[in-house]
Amino acid sequence: MSGEERTRVLVIMAHPDDPEFSCGGTIARWVREGRYVGYVLITSGDKGSEDPTMTPERLRKTREAEQRAAAAVLGVHEVHFLRYPDGELFPTQELRRDIVYHIRRFRPHIVVCQDPTAYYFEDYYINHPDHRAAGEAVLAAVFPLARDRLNFPEHEAAGLSPHKVREVYITTTPNPTTWVDITDVLELKLQAILQHKSQVKDPEALIARWRERLQYKDEQGRVRYREGFRVMHLS
Repeated sequence: MSGEERTRVLVIMAHPDDPEFSCGGTIARWVREGRYVGYVLITSGDKGSEDPTMTPERLRKTREAEQRAAAAVLGVHEVHFLRYPDGELFPTQELRRDIVYHIRRFRPHIVVCQDPTAYYFEDYYINHPDHRAAGEAVLAAVFPLARDRLNFPEHEAAGLSPHKVREVYITTTPNPTTWVDITDVLELKLQAILQHKSQVKDPEALIARWRERLQYKDEQGRVRYREGFRVMHLS
């Protein structure tokens, strides 16, 4: 693996705003450290509105623009949308193929995805089924599909060789194994979240809730902020 590949991080998630809410601080930190970060959003969140006058096409354009603005706040280098229908996601072979295409194109050292095993969190949140489907499809794409050249030979014919991802960061998981301190970039994460105006009804309450949710005290008793992941190191 080249030195350039070691710096590359590909975040693959179901909807616009998923990266910022789940791991925006870690993304901002990686960018500050010199990593090259890209997004692949599988849907454009075209059903996520209570406005009775909204249409999926209008909402798609709005949410894609919001996602690009949020990514710019964090310093993300590229953003791609697959435009699968929101709320209808399944880990099909077609979806896996499209994800493998971007893994082979981008050639990341780290892939960040959602937890396919998380159906709910405590007694306050049912995980969106698109999140689970996205996580399952991404993990299948990472292993074995992107690695093995006989999968999707049309990619190789187009000049995209197989690629082996070395680390997977699974976010929005009830069982994190790794914590990333985001204290120094917390404000960037919150600014990025606020770019998703169509999804934020009460900005002040939302920000207060997320500050509380991310807060912890270190060994010296200082208030800090962190994001959790289940991290897999692939041989």
